[in-house]
Amino acid sequence: CAMASGVRRMLLVLCALVAPLVEGKVKIEAMRHDIQQITTSNFDGVISKFRDTAVSSLWFFKEDNKADIALLDEYNKVAGDLKGMAKVCAISCTDWPVFCDKQGIKETPAVWIYPINPMPAFKFEGKMESKAISNKISRLILDMSLRLTKDNIDSFVTTDPSKPKVILFSNKKTPPTILKALSSETVFKRTVRFGFATDEDKDIIEKFKVKKFPTVLMQRGAKAETKEIYKGEMTFTGLKDWVNLHSESGMGDKVAGANGGKEESAEEAKPWLVQDVPELTGKSQQDICFKGEGLCVIYLKDGAMTPAETDMLTGLSKKFTSQLSDRGAKMKWMWINLALETEYKKLFDPPVMPSAVVFNPHKRLRFAMMEHGENNELKGDEQSMIKLMDKVLGGDARFKMVPGQKLPSWAMRAASGAGSKKEL
Repeated sequence: CAMASGVRRMLLVLCALVAPLVEGKVKIEAMRHDIQQITTSNFDGVISKFRDTAVSSLWFFKEDNKADIALLDEYNKVAGDLKGMAKVCAISCTDWPVFCDKQGIKETPAVWIYPINPMPAFKFEGKMESKAISNKISRLILDMSLRLTKDNIDSFVTTDPSKPKVILFSNKKTPPTILKALSSETVFKRTVRFGFATDEDKDIIEKFKVKKFPTVLMQRGAKAETKEIYKGEMTFTGLKDWVNLHSESGMGDKVAGANGGKEESAEEAKPWLVQDVPELTGKSQQDICFKGEGLCVIYLKDGAMTPAETDMLTGLSKKFTSQLSDRGAKMKWMWINLALETEYKKLFDPPVMPSAVVFNPHKRLRFAMMEHGENNELKGDEQSMIKLMDKVLGGDARFKMVPGQKLPSWAMRAASGAGSKKEL
């Protein structure tokens, strides 16, 4: 018994001596760590091969070096924070000393960062802490999202209708790493478009009825008619899986430039498809008026619309749409700038402006003009619009035929963006 007790004590002493030696090594385990450990033979396959699309970092370590042992947990935090967004790798200079020498590694720990080409790889010179390393890598992840404003939001959601549009609404000033990584992901950069809006963009926030931040919304469909809000955790993996459900429908052969740069595509923007009261132009006329069922309610302006007029027409549109829902009648609301569309100014010949017409684009082209009184004392306001609508719906309106049953020509307009096609 005494001998057995002595052996037991000796084993305990040996275990105590050996344990620090086992724990005193850098040991990266797949089940415990998010770091991807590589070897000299797969360096090219893991890092070099993806330099055109992915940011990578590589920690050169020696297994028994105290500074490397201390860095393991910190570097693993980097790998966890950037999981799926960047390649966070490590290589043992104990196992592969020749490779480390060729890379110019004089001492460890050493972390090298490999940005997207053509930027050269460089040694990380900051504090060997997870936050500092993560921030450096994050700043290098390509951002292909578009900064959204009230001026480009309609074009954004209607350009390339086959591609879903994902919008992050945030109370931060700049796009987070997750959005940057999603927008530049190998498949998504060809099949999905990403946008970023802040809480300062009041018009956009109101338009999409955003109540909290952050909110991620996907809009898709030929007329951007389907909206879906992401309800999962705000993680890269969660968002990627959600976006991936619809990304295949947006396969394309043109890629947007970095930082939301110009994208060349056969599918042009059609902002009028998502506007409550779109402008009637040569490009929009088929979509919003002359193709499909219903009558066109056209608000005539000698210049641009004001926000107050837009609100007034939007309210009337909703009011009459509700009234007509059970009658099978359809009214399509829009406005036209007669200062530009001079041929239509000749056609309608309004005595004063603003005014309005209800246009029947089917079979026999004809229109009914708003009444302004014998001395043109009646303004083209909400009450006059209601009177015009009531007359048309009641069958009392007088329609005038379009001469020759041929529409006038549309104004030549330069579309937004350099090099865009002119509108005919």
